[in-house]
Amino acid sequence: MAMTPVNHRRRLVLFLLFTVSPLLLAQMQVDFPSANLSTLWVNDPSLHNDSFEDGSLVRSILLRSFPNDGGPTYACGFYCNNPCNVFLFAIFAVFTDSVGYIMGFTTSPPRVVWSANRATPVEDNSTLHLTDLGDLVLAHANGTVVWSTGTASRSVAGMNISLSGNLVLFDQSGAPVWQSFEHPTDTLVRGQTLKEGQKLDANVSVTNWTNGPVYLTVLSDGLYAFTASTPPQCYYQKTPDDNKHINGSLDLFALFALPASSSVQFMRFESDGHLRVYELNLEWNVTADVLGLDVCAYPMVCGEYGICSNGQCSCPVRESGSSSYFKPIDDRRINLGCSLVTPLSCESLQDHHLLTVDNVSYFSFTDSGAAAFKNIDEASCKQACLKNCSCKAALFQYAENVSDGNCFLPTQLFSLQNNQPSLTHFNSSAYIKVETASTASNNSIVPSPPSENKGSTRVPFIIGIIVAAIVVFVLAIGGLLSVYVRRRKTTEVEEDDFPIVPGMPTRFSFQHLKEATNDFSKKLGQGGFGSVFEGSIGDQKVAVKRLDGVGQGKREFLAEVETIGSIHHINLVKLIGFCADKSNRLLVYEYMSNGSLDNWIFSKDQNHTLDWQTICKIITDIAKGLSYIHEECRQRIAHLDIKPQNILLDVKFNAKVSDFGLAKLIDRDQEQVMTRMRGTRGYLAPEWLTSVITEKVDVYSFGVVVVEIVCGRKNLDYSQPEESIHLISLLQETIKMNKLEEIVSHDNDMKLHLEEAIKMIKLAVWCLQIDCSKRPSMSTVVKVLQGAATIETDLDYDIVTTAHLMRKQRDNYLLDASSTPSASLLSGPR
Repeated sequence: MAMTPVNHRRRLVLFLLFTVSPLLLAQMQVDFPSANLSTLWVNDPSLHNDSFEDGSLVRSILLRSFPNDGGPTYACGFYCNNPCNVFLFAIFAVFTDSVGYIMGFTTSPPRVVWSANRATPVEDNSTLHLTDLGDLVLAHANGTVVWSTGTASRSVAGMNISLSGNLVLFDQSGAPVWQSFEHPTDTLVRGQTLKEGQKLDANVSVTNWTNGPVYLTVLSDGLYAFTASTPPQCYYQKTPDDNKHINGSLDLFALFALPASSSVQFMRFESDGHLRVYELNLEWNVTADVLGLDVCAYPMVCGEYGICSNGQCSCPVRESGSSSYFKPIDDRRINLGCSLVTPLSCESLQDHHLLTVDNVSYFSFTDSGAAAFKNIDEASCKQACLKNCSCKAALFQYAENVSDGNCFLPTQLFSLQNNQPSLTHFNSSAYIKVETASTASNNSIVPSPPSENKGSTRVPFIIGIIVAAIVVFVLAIGGLLSVYVRRRKTTEVEEDDFPIVPGMPTRFSFQHLKEATNDFSKKLGQGGFGSVFEGSIGDQKVAVKRLDGVGQGKREFLAEVETIGSIHHINLVKLIGFCADKSNRLLVYEYMSNGSLDNWIFSKDQNHTLDWQTICKIITDIAKGLSYIHEECRQRIAHLDIKPQNILLDVKFNAKVSDFGLAKLIDRDQEQVMTRMRGTRGYLAPEWLTSVITEKVDVYSFGVVVVEIVCGRKNLDYSQPEESIHLISLLQETIKMNKLEEIVSHDNDMKLHLEEAIKMIKLAVWCLQIDCSKRPSMSTVVKVLQGAATIETDLDYDIVTTAHLMRKQRDNYLLDASSTPSASLLSGPR
């Protein structure tokens, strides 16, 4: 397959990452703002993949970074939020570091400013194709077209993204043929205007990207905000001071006199009806709420039928204080609105009546054109609503004479607000239509037939008592049997009935996975909790881990399914599904075609070795994966069993960390966690003997793995002479003799990169510090590997004293829960 220009550029960047000096690396910019025709992007982790703490993820296609400086900027590509299961093709504002890479700040996740497919998100392996005819086409993985620019045969020469965040298809002269600025969604950026007839449609919510309940638009005389009802209801209007548009459009930043900013700045029209201005200065801040209405003047402030008073929401009630006609949609979030207990039906007009709510007004009265009837009396207004099935309320407003007012009959009733006539100088009431079911049959009394004599009723009475007693006895026996059966079933099944929560991976039956693995016939490996088998689900190859026995890892299994199923990162092995079928516990992972790292770095086969560039990439991938689970998830996750067997390689030798699913999350404000000893001999950090455990144990294990990779042998190798069995001890001796080059692998490619290999060992020594507080964080390790930071020089080179003690005591401590104080389980080997 021919390499696309973007893929070629990406490989060139990766090549430079690991070949140029750190100084040059720090100056290099990862700026790829343009693309040529006939370029196809597949929505998978091979793109520039960046995950963020809020659960969102971006796969960048084009990025515009600033020369020799980091900061806020714009990129386009695939975006998903939490849970990350579907994607938008979008333009998003991000923050880049001084090298030009997108940074996953905890307080500044990406913000989408434009998207192509709000109503039809796409999935993994969907495609974006800039065709040779100049059409930009977004399609599902099965090839179904979702969206396109419709620019085929319009002389498109290429595509780029501007510094202002405008995605442009341009012709040979550089003139725009199509641009995202002409197709606004819910957001405007600096330099973008809103033309007459164009709209900003709010999202339904942060996680639901479809068009929401309100929109903002430019009409011939100014800016208007409406509800998306039928007909629309206006709640805001603003006419420019000069009463003129600029070429039929409005610059909203100028209209609201917003000061210019050196940072990324955009305004977003949101589902609550507010138009807010956001700015990125290390974190996102709202710098203005430009419509400036009273808090209760927005149509969605208290949802449908809600009443707003000083920002507090309530449901309409009857004069008696009973709220039998209405109930909150959510008792805990009253601002979501209220619903009718008995829905209105046009077939029951005879049961409709009006619930009076005094001293409330409605936002649409701020627009003189909103009143359906003017100069009308209150009674006529109410009757008009009762006769109109689509009317939801009669809203009546008058100044002094109740016979001369304005009447509005909405077909959808949004938030009402309290009215104080002494301040507003008008009176206003709402008559909300409700329905009461007919009660004639329920209230009617059917008289009993007269009794003929008392004696004739005694026999049936006695029989009734006997029958009732028998029924009670049978029910009691049945209840006892039911309790017994339930308890027995619970005892047998125990934890089989796992709850399915949003974001959890797919649940498979045991029979399905048995067939998928051909009755578990092809074993890939063996871990501490079970064996791994190759399988296929549809066209997808998978690795199925079968846990050995229901009594082994039950709690850990559920923890893994719930916590890791929603965690996605390019350098973490993805959990696809699970099985909890009776006593069977299985985990379904993505298949990694090149197996585990140990098969490559410890191989004696000269044709089964890795070149230096691939080694550097693998080490960086491992560091990125650990950095993500340590610092970028909502809670820190300690892996506790980092070793080459738990590093898997895909077809392109991208490295992914596996087997961190049994990790218990560490709260961010928790400095240390007591735990029993876990892990694998040779990779255990010294602090396991003190039971003071943090994620820094993974940093130590990472250091061991790096030394093993560069030296081409295992840390504990009993085939070596006795004095060389322990690699870390050997490393300490070579450091003292200043002969580090002697410990480096004798592989020919490694010799060619001896200086870089020694620097890599020095980074590993930093990670191997006995004092865990002196070890770097994994994010710092990533920066060192990318040339954005330097290795600490004030290091303690006595790195084996405690390691030897651990070897002597391993029989008493290794994987023995009784050896240390009882504690929570963070992770475990596989």
